Amino acid sequence: MKVRSRERILANLETVYREAYDLAGELGDQERRVQLDSSFQREQLILEVLLDIRDALSAVGAAPDSKSALEKLETLRKLTKLK
Repeated sequence: MKVRSRERILANLETVYREAYDLAGELGDQERRVQLDSSFQREQLILEVLLDIRDALSAVGAAPDSKSALEKLETLRKLTKLK
């Protein structure tokens, strides 16, 4: 399975928001621009966390001693468990 790069995913997110932000500017809707800016920052942070999880799962999946998806998830849980 081909995985899209982190940069490509984040660039796509920015493109979607930039188009909406520019349109709101053309319409003179400053309140909408503020909402979009806030939403973009929140969604970018969420997406970066999800990409970090994806990367961690990939790293665990590459471990030679992991045999099943359940074992991989258990290993990840142990790595991320707060102490």
